[in-house]
Amino acid sequence: MKKFDVYPIFDIEPIRGEGSWIWDANGQKYLDFYGGHAVISIGHSHPYFVEKISKQLEQLAFYSNSIVNPLQDKLAEKLGKVSGYEDYNLFLVNSGAEANENAIKLAAFQNQRDKVVVFNKGFHGRTSMAVQATDNPKIQTSLDQNDRIIRGEINDLGALDYIINDSVSCVIIEGIQGVGGIHEPTLEFWQKLRGKCYDYGVVLIADEIQSGYGRSGKFFAHQYGDIKPDLITVAKGMGNGFPIGGVLIGPQFEPWFGMLGTTFGGNHLACTAGLAVLEVIQRQNLIKNAEKWGEVLIKELESLPGVKEVRGKGLMLGAEFEFPIANIRKELVTKEFVFTGSSSNPNVLRLLPPLNIGEFEVEFMIEKLKKVINKQVSLA
Repeated sequence: MKKFDVYPIFDIEPIRGEGSWIWDANGQKYLDFYGGHAVISIGHSHPYFVEKISKQLEQLAFYSNSIVNPLQDKLAEKLGKVSGYEDYNLFLVNSGAEANENAIKLAAFQNQRDKVVVFNKGFHGRTSMAVQATDNPKIQTSLDQNDRIIRGEINDLGALDYIINDSVSCVIIEGIQGVGGIHEPTLEFWQKLRGKCYDYGVVLIADEIQSGYGRSGKFFAHQYGDIKPDLITVAKGMGNGFPIGGVLIGPQFEPWFGMLGTTFGGNHLACTAGLAVLEVIQRQNLIKNAEKWGEVLIKELESLPGVKEVRGKGLMLGAEFEFPIANIRKELVTKEFVFTGSSSNPNVLRLLPPLNIGEFEVEFMIEKLKKVINKQVSLA
């Protein structure tokens, strides 16, 4: 048997990581400014993270949700305090797509409607309803084509007046659009969207799978909009590489036995990973660190030749160039040994480093990027 070949890959085999750095099988050291799709939040192989998981693994790795697991309660309490959502409840799953599936389902249970408002350039996952909500027909099958989805444009205030009505079950929107090229709702858009959802009894879901957990310089990116969604979905940086996801559920939702379910969600190892991440974020003040170095990076990126616009907040940034960036990314990883990311926009370079980067990593990144850009410009 061979693996099902669906991933375009660089010919690099990472075997070890520490902080913001990775070493491959040949001993080459790389700066990781992508964090595996924003998954590495507190740095590779953080010693506290490794210690906590190792200790839990020696005790008990897994049992089902049919027994008492105090780690779930500890994680929920900790997440509520750190995020500012202490009056919400937490349902634990394994991935971002699963979190979004359950959030959309919760909304439909709540108001018994079947329309979902989504936004162009949005990405919410590859499973059933999540892929329907995603703006990418290429990854949708005939089963995903239906009339349940209503698409709008982010920051189009006028559109909200006609796409949100009493037939809509929920609106799902990213705190900052990631795959779509780093686009964020304005304060005015968040405020009007929240108001419209209140007016029509529509459930507002903030997809914070990539933009949450301190990456934006606040715990959640929607907090820049000074609103509270009804449901918030999380994953990626939640486990620093360990598969975990969740839905933060507003107090207006009443659970009943069997309403939602998962085999692996909220297992002992996953909860231990989630707790360790939150503890490190707090102890090392990583949200402030993301805000600080994000501001520095934005200024540096804006000064580079060929950069048309820099978008995003904290350490979730996108630099849109006046030309495609595929060669820049390739040169960075193969010649300068720096990992970066792309988006659905071929001109956007995406930066999603671990939240514990410092001055050396930022200067290293900018130096290497300048070198590659200057080379590209001279060749042109």
